[in-house]
Formats: sequence, structure tokens, C-alpha cells
Amino acid sequence: MDPLSALRDFTIRGELDKIIRVNDEFRFGTDYSFPCSVETAYRSKPGNLYTLETLVFYIQNHHLKHTDYMHNSLSLRIPAVTFTDRKPLLDYLTGKVSNSDSIVWNPPKFPDEFRPAPSGFDPDSSKPKGNTNDVVLDEIGDTHFDIKDKEIEYADYMGIIQSIERPLKDREGILECKNRDFYSVLVASTKREEEKQRLESQQRKDGLVAKSRLMGAEERGLGLSYGEETMGYDSKPKMHLKGSKLGEGVPIILVPSAFQTLITIYNVKEFLEDGVFVPTDVKVKQMKGARPECVTVQKKFSRDRDRVVTAYEVRDKPSALKPEDWDRVVAVFVLGKEWQFKDWPFKDHVEIFNKIIGFFMRFEDDSVESAKIVKQWNVKIISISKNKRHQDRAAALEVWDRLEEFVRGRSHS
Repeated sequence: MDPLSALRDFTIRGELDKIIRVNDEFRFGTDYSFPCSVETAYRSKPGNLYTLETLVFYIQNHHLKHTDYMHNSLSLRIPAVTFTDRKPLLDYLTGKVSNSDSIVWNPPKFPDEFRPAPSGFDPDSSKPKGNTNDVVLDEIGDTHFDIKDKEIEYADYMGIIQSIERPLKDREGILECKNRDFYSVLVASTKREEEKQRLESQQRKDGLVAKSRLMGAEERGLGLSYGEETMGYDSKPKMHLKGSKLGEGVPIILVPSAFQTLITIYNVKEFLEDGVFVPTDVKVKQMKGARPECVTVQKKFSRDRDRVVTAYEVRDKPSALKPEDWDRVVAVFVLGKEWQFKDWPFKDHVEIFNKIIGFFMRFEDDSVESAKIVKQWNVKIISISKNKRHQDRAAALEVWDRLEEFVRGRSHS
């Protein structure tokens, strides 16, 4: 009897416990003995023939979940039955079906098979004679295998190799990383990089402001000298003069402290340095720590791509300025209200905007009434879009151009 028929016979009779492995062979009670690695007639879907070792291990563990079964077979290095073959194979071995399309019969010779036969029994007498296709019947009369034209089946070595292979992960499965979330890692790394850039930028600005103040006493002007290279508007020494002359030290830009205006001390840095308008309420929510009393801004870009870097102090409390500080005030973002200029050391708006350049920021679709008072003053109206943030850079450049032109005029007057 072939190994597959013997295994099916013992399974149907409920005598699987009598199948014992001794070294490299299976002994079916005292009836049969087969090598563990011998191929059976049951072919898998990939095309290879299952070995007796694979089928015995499967029928003894068919009650396990497929994942547990695969894990156990992998740990024991026993080729596993594929998931699609599990039910058809089980139905055949337990006798629920009498035949299967997966069975290809090629009568092998089993030199190690041992089965005592009754005296006078001719094993070939049960086979039909003639040239017709041979039909082999087992002891319970079920037809198992057909051999057409004595066709010889050759081993499918690639199929055997593929049956042993077990894909653990494919490319997409690895990339998906199921049950793992790396978003927190991305957020943490992004915040760390932003904090690093912020600290480096602040260190550069602090050094620039300190050097500007030291050079102010030396040159008494706007120029910021680094070795022999001068960066600024004018490298000529300037005296601290009253009136319209520009005072020594870092120039000051004033912004309103009220939230009704578009530019405040909270968002002036992003607008002037990066050319991006961020609403004040958004910046307030993002801000950590106390409200800033003073913000240092630098011009980082220009139309002619020069490398001039000039520092400015931005403040929103004019009452905190000392008398000598007013000579350093070069610009103001106006709110459009008269009370903004209360207690300023000037007699009227004409004097203010002769000595200080004024800017009024508005949305381009705001009503004309919003700028009705401002149009009576000598200020520059800058319009930005509510939604088109890519247009903010042009508006910021216009502020810088007007401011630099005004400062050069004050420096030379």
C-alpha cells in the first residue's frame, strides 16, 4: 500500500496514535513502514507533492488555527500544508470524500515498506489485464488513481522549494507598519529641528543687535561693520543730532498694542522677515511664555538679492521710550485712530509723518471707510489678501523698500 492510502486508512479507523516515528521513518503499527521524506500522491496547489512527514504532522494538528499550525511547522522545520489545501486534504483523509483532483498516481517503489502477506497471495492477481488504463483499488474498494498511457510524473523541484518557503512580509506590508504609529516621532523631530533653528536665529540676532549698539557709539550711524566689510545704508560716522536726524543705536519700529490692527508685536517678525502674514490670534495661541516687550527683526530678502542685513527693534509701548529713544524711531504701523499718538513728543500728524514713516495695513477687500482717516495722513497704505499668502512677500518687500528709502533720507539730511 502507498503512504497516502495507509495514512487515510489509519485516519478513518481512528488509529493515528499507532503511527510512530522512529528515526527517519514512520511505522504504521506493525503493518507498514515508510521513510519520513517519501513523497505521497497528493499534489499541492503550487504543484509539488506533499511528503509523508508533512501529511502526518498536518493530520495530527489539523485542529489548530492555521497561524498556530504554521508557527509550529516552521519551528520544527516541517514543510506545511497550504491554507487552500487544508480542507480538501482533511476531507479526503477522514473519508468524507472518496477521491480528489489533487491526487496524481504514479506507483512508486517503497523498498522500506514492510507488510506481511498471506501465503499463496499473488499481489498482481487483483490487477486487471490488458492495455486499458490501470485502476488501483485499495482494500475498502475505493478508486484512487488513474494512470493514462503509462505517463511518468517527474518531481517539480521548484514546486517543492516554493512549498517550503513562507513569505513573512512583502514590500507593502513592511511599509504599512500596521499597529505602529510614527506620527509622534515626526512631530517630535520637527519640533526639535524648529527649536534648533529658532535658537540659532536668535543667537545671530542677539549678536547682531549687540554689535550694532557697540558700533553705534563708534560710528554713530546705521552701518554694521564686520571687519573691513560694512553692511548697512551708510558707513560714514554720524553725530547724535536733535530734530530729523537719525539717532545712534538700533532703529525702532512702533506697532499698535491693540489687536484690531493686522500687524502687531506678535506677528511682525514673520511678516517682515519671512514675508508671511500670520493672524495675531493664531500667533498668540502658538506663543509660549510671557508677552514680548521688544522683538528684533532683520531684513532677510530683497528684490536685488543683496546681502545687506539690518536689525530693527519693534516695540508696541511708546510710553516706555526714553526721550533719546525717539530719535531712533523710524517707522510706525498706524491703527487709524487718533488716540494712538496720545502723549507722543510731536505737535501734530504733519510733524510725526515728516520724521517717521507711517504704514497702514489693510485687507484688499476691506471697505473704503476703514482707511478714511488714514488717507488724510502722510502714510503708505499696504494691502494684502485674506487668503492668498503667496502675495504677502510682495507687500513685505514694499514696506522694506519704503522704509530703507526713508531711512537713507534721514541719515543724509
